[in-house]
Amino acid sequence: MIPWCQTTLPLDIQGNVHIKLENMQRTAGNYGKSFAYAVKLYGEKGKVVMPETAPVSRSVLIQSFGVEVERVPTSSLMDVVNRCVQEDNMTFLHSYDDLDLIAGHASLGLEVLEVMPEPDVVVVCCGGGGLLAGVAAAIKLSGCDKTRIYGVEPEGACTMYKSFIEEKPVGMDSKSVASGLAPPSAGALPFKLCQRYVESIILLSDEEIKSAVPILYKAGLVVEPSGCAAFAAIVGKKIPDLEGKKVVCILSGGNIGKDELANFPDE
Repeated sequence: MIPWCQTTLPLDIQGNVHIKLENMQRTAGNYGKSFAYAVKLYGEKGKVVMPETAPVSRSVLIQSFGVEVERVPTSSLMDVVNRCVQEDNMTFLHSYDDLDLIAGHASLGLEVLEVMPEPDVVVVCCGGGGLLAGVAAAIKLSGCDKTRIYGVEPEGACTMYKSFIEEKPVGMDSKSVASGLAPPSAGALPFKLCQRYVESIILLSDEEIKSAVPILYKAGLVVEPSGCAAFAAIVGKKIPDLEGKKVVCILSGGNIGKDELANFPDE
């Protein structure tokens, strides 16, 4: 982690704010790429079902490992997965609603505590909820009872926000420039953990998310829209009571190429 004050990023609050740099990681398509690599390594056959909103470049990379990719509308993802399981006798590996995966994400929370043992606020992006659930559980179960943990979602893909309201995992026809935060539904396991450990879910418009990309890029940080969400929420003053607090902002994805960066001009 690095202190915000050691960057050229704008900040209009007084506090001990740190940035957890996970932007070297890849989000949208990351699980698919990891799966494809494992399939190739072990000489197995596999298939990745991706939302058609994901950049084509990510599908091409997955296919380069010799794995079949099927791009479908977000609302049809689970129907296609179920068809593959039932008709082709495949085993379904979920990209966020999986306990082992959530436990892996929890390591990020433990890394935060190594640098800042008792943060007041932690802000994390939220798609299906796996990352948010893992980070929140790790921090809370480490004894940080007073830490406020916020998830940030796009308005057009607010499945966890709606799940909090309805008190059960819900789905929607998710659409957002932040494709990595636009799953068809909130995960059942992530929802249970987020309901227990997360303060609330903050919503951002696509314009608010898009505006964060060039700001970070000018500071030397290449972050995709999905990975910008926590930053955009802090800069946009969407997180309450940050003055004088110890705050951690998670930047969580650098899966963006030069062609995509051109879509986020610095106005």
